[in-house]
Amino acid sequence: MHFHEFLRAIGPEVEDVEEEAFSLFSQEIPSQNLGFIDSRASTISLTIHGRDFQIRQSPTILSSTRSGGTTGAVLWKITPFVAEWLSSKQNTLWTSSILNQDSTVVELGCGISGVIALTLAPSISHYIATDQEYVHKLLKENLEANTIANANATAPRRNDQHRQSRRGPRKPPSTRSSNQHSPSPSRHRPDTTSTGNVTFTALDWELDSPCTLKQVIKPSSTQSSEKTKEEESDEVEKDPGFDLLLACDCIYNDALIDPFVQTCADICRLRPGYTLPPPSLPEGAPPPTPLASKRRPTVCVIAQQLRVPDVFESWLRAALAEFRVWRVSDEVLGKGMGEGLGLKGGSGYVVHVLVLRE
Repeated sequence: MHFHEFLRAIGPEVEDVEEEAFSLFSQEIPSQNLGFIDSRASTISLTIHGRDFQIRQSPTILSSTRSGGTTGAVLWKITPFVAEWLSSKQNTLWTSSILNQDSTVVELGCGISGVIALTLAPSISHYIATDQEYVHKLLKENLEANTIANANATAPRRNDQHRQSRRGPRKPPSTRSSNQHSPSPSRHRPDTTSTGNVTFTALDWELDSPCTLKQVIKPSSTQSSEKTKEEESDEVEKDPGFDLLLACDCIYNDALIDPFVQTCADICRLRPGYTLPPPSLPEGAPPPTPLASKRRPTVCVIAQQLRVPDVFESWLRAALAEFRVWRVSDEVLGKGMGEGLGLKGGSGYVVHVLVLRE
């Protein structure tokens, strides 16, 4: 499959800001409050694709007066749905080979949970999670604790999945909250590379340049046995870009829209932009770049809760100045998902795919 075929399959292209906003906000949108799962709970329990996660969060940081924002201190409702969708091998991103075992993914505004990293990273090469430094401690604890827990539960979980296949369709991601403090993961295991191929680095959209993001990747022990450090460094130098750029519910503040879009564009410029192929290629012209190409454009996935039309329009207007934009169709959003609306129309959420203009 070629890149333009993937884009045609993902959903309708968005060209008009007002038309897209009207289409989305004229739907009946369920009340999601601000979008937190439970802003007062210290622990959130999740089940995604049969895997159980215990996510620690910080209501104290959320309610603090910390300058620079506090919204990353708790888990948002949209995140488990995005994690379930992205990590399903039925997802068009996987069947089109945008995502594969060699992929490198970067997430903006990851927050403390690490849920998307926990579900997606085991299937790819590298995952870089970015946010402000204040999320680092809890994010690391969540990654370490849940990596250990799921490694210990692998064999029983396989049996559970076999039994589930006989019972019928999977349920959508489930969530439970608790105010009981779970023990610190550091008591179970010393500070090691327990987060595997997930790397956190602080990235402030207003102050930091993302051009060297990929240099933070440290080879894992398994990769080191196959490639030397020199080979890893050479690969980063040849391709400093990413296969997928992900942002989940980062658009809610007018003041951050321009820095956010600029950061997305700067990251995507580490790879070539996208040029629409002509309807028919001239004789002797090379064919369009296949999806397997190492230097294909970065695919940017933006998932968000629909809150304020004016903020959404401001984001989309800024995005269209730098990117071509597609709204992901319900058909594509439903692949690999459990019962219920998930991220589909009427859920109060929307997912767009962006590709940098040439």
